Amino acid sequence: MAVARLPPLPTIREIIRLYGLRAEKQLAQIFILDLKLTDKLVRQAGKLQGCHVCEVGPGPGGITRSIVNQGVADLLVVEKDARFIPSLEILSEASEGKVRVACGDILKFDFEDAFPHHLKKQWDDDPPNLHVIGNLPFNVSLPLILRWMEAASNQTGPFSFGRTRMLLTFQKEVAERLTAPPGDEQRSRLSIIAQHLCEVKHCFTIPGTAFVPKPKVDVGVVHFTPLVQPHIDLPFKLVEKLVRSVFHFRQKYCKRGVEILFPIERQDLTKEMFETSGVDPSCRPFRLTMEEFNALCLSYHDICQRIPGIFHYNYR
Repeated sequence: MAVARLPPLPTIREIIRLYGLRAEKQLAQIFILDLKLTDKLVRQAGKLQGCHVCEVGPGPGGITRSIVNQGVADLLVVEKDARFIPSLEILSEASEGKVRVACGDILKFDFEDAFPHHLKKQWDDDPPNLHVIGNLPFNVSLPLILRWMEAASNQTGPFSFGRTRMLLTFQKEVAERLTAPPGDEQRSRLSIIAQHLCEVKHCFTIPGTAFVPKPKVDVGVVHFTPLVQPHIDLPFKLVEKLVRSVFHFRQKYCKRGVEILFPIERQDLTKEMFETSGVDPSCRPFRLTMEEFNALCLSYHDICQRIPGIFHYNYR
């Protein structure tokens, strides 16, 4: 089947010049102007022909063009900065309505009514015909991915349609944390939160010189596919609290992080957690495997079930 491509359009540089657009430093905006690079980025999402796509933070529309040229059935772009809406509406007209433009904050966006309900699949089916793609501003990437990991755990938001795949950009260091294996110095809270819920792949790194304005760091392209069965099958908030506590003292023994889950007078519970989980209390957090984190979470969950209110203890 032939893929309908966009007609000749002004280049992204010309669009930026035409509308007087510039990246706002306080919003951590960076643009990719090279369409060969945006084509390469979009190809990491897999075959998009006939798919429905949500693009996060399209800016002047460079990645948007590459997505449309893949032959998607429908592309919803969500842009918070109203300055970019006119340039995106040009793409909407040129694509004969395949591009829908929404001005809003992706952190508050309602996915469930944004796409046809017939796209929904059961969680243990293949992923739905829906993808999320975005060149994220650095200042929103961490809160957004944590929110989406919670949504994946609860099967809400973009994951109310099933195991929706995502292709997102992050600072290179964050991309390395997301994919770091046990024993890697980059292993962090983010590694566990993402990897216990998703298959996470660091696709490639884009040099900072490819962006306008040039950031001080390189950028990693990361692909997420939610797992049918999470490695830690417990409530997200419990898993996140335990993992955050353990990595609070990442260079110390993991016992130190577990201790802050309980009041000083109940350190017998710390001992109980290591006894029941079988985890070595002198292991450093970044060396713990997913199986060991699962054992710690199960032990902590049992204690929280047995002792009312202990989950809400805050050592601070």
